[in-house]
Amino acid sequence: MASLKRNNQLHIDGEALSTLSLVQEGLISPVNKLMNEQEAIKVRETKMYQGVSFPFPFLLTPSGKKNEECLKSLKKGDVVELVHEKKIVGELTVDETFHISPNDRLKCIYGTDDPSHPGVKSTMKRLGSIAVTGNYHVNYPLITASKKMVQEKIEETGAKNVSALILAANPLNRAHERMIRQAMEQSDLVVIFLLKPFTNTGLRYDVRYDAILTFIESFLPANKVMVVPLENSYIFAGYNELILDALVAKNYGCHNLIIGKNHAGLGLFYDHDKLNSVFDATKDIAINVITVEQYVYCNKCRTLVSTKTCPHGQHHHVHYHSSSILKLINAGMMPPSVLMRKEVSANILSSLFPERFEHLQELYDALMPNDGLIEEHSEKDFYMKLMGLYQTTSLT
Repeated sequence: MASLKRNNQLHIDGEALSTLSLVQEGLISPVNKLMNEQEAIKVRETKMYQGVSFPFPFLLTPSGKKNEECLKSLKKGDVVELVHEKKIVGELTVDETFHISPNDRLKCIYGTDDPSHPGVKSTMKRLGSIAVTGNYHVNYPLITASKKMVQEKIEETGAKNVSALILAANPLNRAHERMIRQAMEQSDLVVIFLLKPFTNTGLRYDVRYDAILTFIESFLPANKVMVVPLENSYIFAGYNELILDALVAKNYGCHNLIIGKNHAGLGLFYDHDKLNSVFDATKDIAINVITVEQYVYCNKCRTLVSTKTCPHGQHHHVHYHSSSILKLINAGMMPPSVLMRKEVSANILSSLFPERFEHLQELYDALMPNDGLIEEHSEKDFYMKLMGLYQTTSLT
């Protein structure tokens, strides 16, 4: 019996577990289960599920030799344990197994199966060729707690108009701040879904989370904005991203999804020889998708402006390229305040480079003006005062 039990196990990774939990909690409704073969064929052909846009079949196709052996042995009614990192995280009662083409699935998700595509390259390794469907249950406290947190906040505030922003904030910059404030102006509550990817690229999630909380708690009205983790699995890819974003935001209880006009998934795409936009794809989802203008800093206007309203040319504009700002951060440099608020950059640098300065107190006392009082200062204090010196202009 012990040997049989070991064989009736499917080993899944964090992305699969997270996605199964999203569906289990009703956060990608109307998709509420793994699809069988006939449903998968229909969704692949129509890009619809129960009258709502859905870009690809929702399947569980774990890769690996052990998983393949298990899947080949399963019969209708068998109960299989779901295992993640050697821990049983749920179980599935088998209804059906069927073969799929991993390449076709990659094309559904990314629009290509070209192995040079970074998303294709990473997802190809985790896709098997056999799908399993049936009722399942998984234990994943992060998503369960996030859903409860948003519901309680909406009830607590009595919010009637809730807007969602889905941000990487990698790192949080002034343009992000403007989007958040603009969302607040037209909403009772703003839910910021902070992306939590399954890769190690960019700033760690905890660093980005602390940075955005610094901004919210210090510079925004209390009880109007909340931050929720959103694990950014492979299903949120390509032009599918905004469709999934809209479904998730709607099912969390939001009425609006606010995105920038420079969002990567906003462009046009061909489907069944017809030119489409994300607005065509989300028209059946009960949520308003609202676009906001791209913001830049204009050295003529001397403020943050939208490219639509600024009369000056691009050569007067400072753009908020997150990857470029991140390069400064990773080099240990404070980005100019026109790009990032000093409180935010100080928070990030003190987290990334702890105990960077020897004899910090001595350095602080030597460089910074003070009231003659002996006080201990943190690295965050030092960075903030240093930015103040950078902004001193009387000798220039």
